Amino acid sequence: MRVRDLFPASLVGYRLEYLRFDVTAGLAVAAVAIPSAIAYPAIAGLPAEVGLYASILPLVGYALFGPSRKLMVGPDAATMTVLAAALATMPLDNPADRVAAAAALALLVGLLCILAGRLSLGVVASFLSRPILIGFISGISISILIGQIGRLTGVRIESDGLVQPLLEIARKVGQIHWPSLGFGAAMFGLLVLLARLRSPIPGPLVVVALAAVASALFDLEGHGMKVIGSLPSTMPSLKLPDVSHLPMRELLQGAAAVWLVSVSSGLVAARSFAARDKFDVDADRELTGLGFGNIFSGLFSGFPITVSDSRTAINISAGGRSQIAGLVAALALTALLLYLNDTLRLLPNPALGAILAFAALSLIDLGGFREIWRVSRTEFAFALISMWGAISLGVLSGVVIAIAGTLLHVLLKEMRPRVALLGRIAGRPGFYKLHRSERAAPVPGMVIFLVQGSILFFNTDFLRGRFENAAQSVPPGTKWFLVDASAVAQIDTTGVAMLQKLRTDLSGLGLTLVLAELHREPWEILHRAGFFEGPEETTIFDDVEDAVSALADREPGSAGQPTPARIGSQGPADDGLSGSV
Repeated sequence: MRVRDLFPASLVGYRLEYLRFDVTAGLAVAAVAIPSAIAYPAIAGLPAEVGLYASILPLVGYALFGPSRKLMVGPDAATMTVLAAALATMPLDNPADRVAAAAALALLVGLLCILAGRLSLGVVASFLSRPILIGFISGISISILIGQIGRLTGVRIESDGLVQPLLEIARKVGQIHWPSLGFGAAMFGLLVLLARLRSPIPGPLVVVALAAVASALFDLEGHGMKVIGSLPSTMPSLKLPDVSHLPMRELLQGAAAVWLVSVSSGLVAARSFAARDKFDVDADRELTGLGFGNIFSGLFSGFPITVSDSRTAINISAGGRSQIAGLVAALALTALLLYLNDTLRLLPNPALGAILAFAALSLIDLGGFREIWRVSRTEFAFALISMWGAISLGVLSGVVIAIAGTLLHVLLKEMRPRVALLGRIAGRPGFYKLHRSERAAPVPGMVIFLVQGSILFFNTDFLRGRFENAAQSVPPGTKWFLVDASAVAQIDTTGVAMLQKLRTDLSGLGLTLVLAELHREPWEILHRAGFFEGPEETTIFDDVEDAVSALADREPGSAGQPTPARIGSQGPADDGLSGSV
């Protein structure tokens, strides 16, 4: 083992001149992390200090085991909302139980990440398509906005969903604490103003500092405004959360939901930053880094985390060179917890509500919705369905809706694969789609039928109808029905049965079925099904051009002698695509 192998991957090749950049970037990351560290736990009904735990230890875990030099991890609004929904399914009697359950979920999410990384399942993070993810996160954002009504008004809201909380606050309008609402509105307005002015100091940090100072100077708590209250002045001890009294089924289901959303949104963020700043992202290695970040969080009373957009952006803009910046941020946040907790205790709840409401609005990707609408109305509809699921049916049900939407979208695409008749253009090589080019003409004596998709149980009826329409409209003298299978990646047993019946039906019309450019996997399925046995022989060719040349002057029934690749025990000659289509 080399000495360098003992160092974390993100620190290999570290240079001393990087240190000043990393220290500056680490302090900037800590500064921007403070508001979310304090505010985000409120989404899941957790104490504020848990957010600091989940902001400190994961940075250490990722620095030790994560691959990226620039990505930063921490709490995320979407992940917190899914966590809140998962906790709502469990019988939690007191805050300590909620903390233990959140820590257990972090451990489970971490183990799932590491397992997925070891099994090279990073591709699962792409399972939620971009429109589905945009719609889902926008729905979560609206849920977060609704959840801030109580913090901004000082009224206890007991109902859930989108409309019911609005109706409840309308019934309880007499209970609104108007100074709290006014203070929250002022802090929200300040956040909007600082964002428009592109303040070099993060707006949430300004609000936290200003609100804490105002609370101390004007005794806002004494005037009826709720504050976050006392924070512990010590770091948590290393321990496994006690889950002996928690339902394992709900824990596992909640962990799976949190894992899917946190990893999907986290790796989308990672790839976005990688494309912008030209560094590589290995999804499987990132899963391992996120796994250890979550495990460190769970072992020290934290909650699930993921790649943080705001912290990564600050780290890159401040010139961070390595994960030393993350370790510096962790030390700064630790110092805050140990020595400045009395100041944080006075932070008013309306200020937290304003920060969360502003963060939620920033997650609603209106530009993404406009782009999807411009490109694909179908995918826009799925984005709206995903958003509706997260708002109306709850976040966990929204995850199911998002997954179902993705599967349905893929299924609809595959149910009607594109097909085309091919022909020649005089004086030009290759084959061209007849419906696209007026100059293209069918090849005399044959039909060339292109299938652009797999032949599976859910699209065989559609394809059979297209095959039959093409066969029944052939001109007199047509002898061959050539299927270009270059884009057919899969065939299942239902597809085999359809092709067998097609071959028989074509024979009754005086046509002989021929295949070209068949890949090995579909060929193996056809071979095992006996497609190439019996009195009706089917020939395949490696190339459409070869097939046309070989069949041009051949009569049906004479195709049994060697052609470029007659099917037999040897299978197709290759799996490549040849010819010009």
